[in-house]
Amino acid sequence: MVSKKLTVKNESGLHARPAGILAQAAMKCNSDVWILIGDKKVQVKSILNLMAAGIKCGTEIELQCEGESEAEDLKGLVELIESGLGE
Repeated sequence: MVSKKLTVKNESGLHARPAGILAQAAMKCNSDVWILIGDKKVQVKSILNLMAAGIKCGTEIELQCEGESEAEDLKGLVELIESGLGE
């Protein structure tokens, strides 16, 4: 398992559009992908779980990937989150 701590930069947090972009990207990953927020562990491949987590701008998250391509998947998803998820 690999992980990286990030801070959400999107002004509106992970609302429907950026959560959808992140979930679609995670679905293409060959590893399991989670976000840890405090004591919550959220499955990233589910847009509903992402939106229900209430991730706001400035929230520190830990992105975790576990599986056959975990390092590549983590790198790609970190780049996507740091780029602002299309916003």
